[in-house]
Amino acid sequence: QVQLVESGGGSVQAGGSLRLSCVASGVAVGRIFMGWFRQAPGEEREGVAGFYTGGGTKSYAASVKGRFTISQDTAKNTVYLEMNSLKPEDTAMYYCAADSRLWLVTGTTLAPQRYSYWGRGTQVTVSS
Repeated sequence: QVQLVESGGGSVQAGGSLRLSCVASGVAVGRIFMGWFRQAPGEEREGVAGFYTGGGTKSYAASVKGRFTISQDTAKNTVYLEMNSLKPEDTAMYYCAADSRLWLVTGTTLAPQRYSYWGRGTQVTVSS
């Protein structure tokens, strides 16, 4: 059974930093696609960062490029999202997602339909 557990969210002031963690079980980081998404109240879920953990190019939403970094620790079966220079508009619930269907072509790792497994989310709140 696949499980994704996020942690690391919290409340910070604008300009601050947070590092989110996603610990996976039931799937092997290094052989799957993984991504981070966020959803603010009343908004659609937005792809923030994604990649193939076996060596693919990392993709970022334009709104976070240069500020956020996705990375992995295969030994810990964990994917991270380092978030710097946070802005109030980054406030949202952040979700980790994973998918092992290497044959599925969606054209981007930022599309929700790319992923079949989802965590429950961790809240990030940035105050001005």
